[in-house]
Amino acid sequence: MTTALITSLAQHFGFSEFRTGQQQTIEQLLQQQSSLAIFPTGSGKSLCYQLTALHLPHLTLVVSPLLALMKDQISFLNNKGIYAASLDSSQTSEQSHTIMSDVRSGKVKILMVSVERFKNERFRQFINQVPISMLVVDEAHCISEWGHNFRPDYLKLPRYRDELNIPLVLLLTATATKKVKHDMRERFAIAPECIVQTGFYRANLDLSVLSVNTADKPDTLANIVREQQGAGIVYVTLQHSAEQVAAQLSQQGLAAVAYHAGLDDSLRGQIQDDFMAGKINIVVATIAFGMGVDKSDIRFVIHYDLPKSIENYSQEIGRAGRDGQPSKCYTLANLDGLNTVENFVYGDTPELSGIEYVINDIRQHQDPVQRWEMQEYSLSSDSNIRQLALKTLLVQLEIQGAITPLYAYYADFKYKFLVDKDALLAHFDDDRQAFLTLIFSHTEFKKIWGTLNFESLTHAGQVDRKRVVAALDYLAEKNLIALETKRITQVYQVHNEVINATELAQQLHHYFVDKEQAEIKRIAALIRFFELDSCLSYNLAGYFDDSQAPAQCGHCSVCRGQAVKLSYSQQHDWPEDDVIHQKVAELLSHLASKGITDIGIETQCRFLAGMSVPLFTRNKVRQLSGFGICEQQRYSEIKAKLPSQLRD
Repeated sequence: MTTALITSLAQHFGFSEFRTGQQQTIEQLLQQQSSLAIFPTGSGKSLCYQLTALHLPHLTLVVSPLLALMKDQISFLNNKGIYAASLDSSQTSEQSHTIMSDVRSGKVKILMVSVERFKNERFRQFINQVPISMLVVDEAHCISEWGHNFRPDYLKLPRYRDELNIPLVLLLTATATKKVKHDMRERFAIAPECIVQTGFYRANLDLSVLSVNTADKPDTLANIVREQQGAGIVYVTLQHSAEQVAAQLSQQGLAAVAYHAGLDDSLRGQIQDDFMAGKINIVVATIAFGMGVDKSDIRFVIHYDLPKSIENYSQEIGRAGRDGQPSKCYTLANLDGLNTVENFVYGDTPELSGIEYVINDIRQHQDPVQRWEMQEYSLSSDSNIRQLALKTLLVQLEIQGAITPLYAYYADFKYKFLVDKDALLAHFDDDRQAFLTLIFSHTEFKKIWGTLNFESLTHAGQVDRKRVVAALDYLAEKNLIALETKRITQVYQVHNEVINATELAQQLHHYFVDKEQAEIKRIAALIRFFELDSCLSYNLAGYFDDSQAPAQCGHCSVCRGQAVKLSYSQQHDWPEDDVIHQKVAELLSHLASKGITDIGIETQCRFLAGMSVPLFTRNKVRQLSGFGICEQQRYSEIKAKLPSQLRD
């Protein structure tokens, strides 16, 4: 097999030999052994599925967390003469239909999608009809509740794999602790001997942790950047910091551009393209920038603010020096940003009252056959639970056996005819004509576009919704109609014996609090790591279960005798206790005037800390003078300031 694989590697990709770990992974897959590949960033994980896919009979389905990643991979494969495609939200309906048609006919070898695409009933109906040889999960640590970047929808991938009868799975990641590795392996029943880990240590990365007061950071940063050659990324925590730091660098004659999620999509794309092309050398970015940037010659990565965790730190510095050439990684560290990083965590923990709201909504709004429908945005707003935390809650309710997802559908189906209606009907036999005429008769047209009334259609004709969706998709695929879908509604089967359990809300609240505390401990581990007095590279590798790194790398600040202790640049004064209590009273009064009276201590803490939650957005709470008056303080200390009877 080895000779044939190397021939195939040279023929399709132009390489004469495999990198460490690639051949073992590919051979396992071709022997129908599902595998987990843990390779450092930039060491060729993608080739493991790309080459394997060419030797499998059917489609390889790749789940990737980022659109930019997909586009880079697809461009690379298409340039090699391999037909790869994605189905994503940036495409026109014509583009999507062409790709779906080419997948059905077997022309597309590799199809890339986001995990959220599985919620789309049109996609699920389509992919169910396609034979699939292999499921690939990129950034697979997102599956693990103990991993960074946890994405609750990833927990559903094992079930999707079963439903689609996919015989083979490949999980790919650059960062996995022993616990995360075990979790990933268990979820997909991967044998321990099918884990391929090539080593985490990268000898070309020079790691420096500097203890820098906040006031000194702009000058320190400018001095470091001046010494660098080539391209680099400066990471910050907040969007406005990206703008501010980029402006400060530019004022010092160092052309820098800010990048964050608040920028227009087209501008973000332009900045990324210019950085890749070498037209921009310095990008000051939030973590929104990076996962889709496969630039091999990044010479420096600087953390201006504290990263979120050791995992995030390693992933972000891992973008430097992918070409193997020496690259510098600096962290300008102090404890000033500790409260910001911690507050991101606390802000995501739902209050018990929010969890109870969701459970009561399920109990009270199910139909006679115990089905419950929800739209994520509305439920997030009504329950005061952020959307990511709400997704996690729903997945946990599934795991507890309280609800089972049935399907998701678009509440709104709109279409317009691209050909004359009679000419369209003439394409079909009498039975299909009658079925289509029934659909058209339950559509309310306003000028050109019509909105289908599913409720009246199903009552009138006893027709199956799936058949209607399939028919509309077919018409759109054949360019007989243009089809638009909006407002995803998710439908669940409710298991009342579980949802009515008295302890359910408490159990779920404990789950979130445990998760919150694990994240806070992860931040504490990050601070301990930066303050180490033994080799940073060795300890970083050990954190990710790699014992092969040298005990002293010789290219980190600790090995150079520059271990640090971190401190606060300045102590921020607290508002007087009576001022805090007065501002909380104003909050309670403001919400009471809107009919909201049950306000827990967590909501009050978030108000004082200046955190954004759906309740505040909906009721214009940010306009109150007390919003964020304690934003420089740590959440746990803010909580201690509130009256003790509230904390019990």
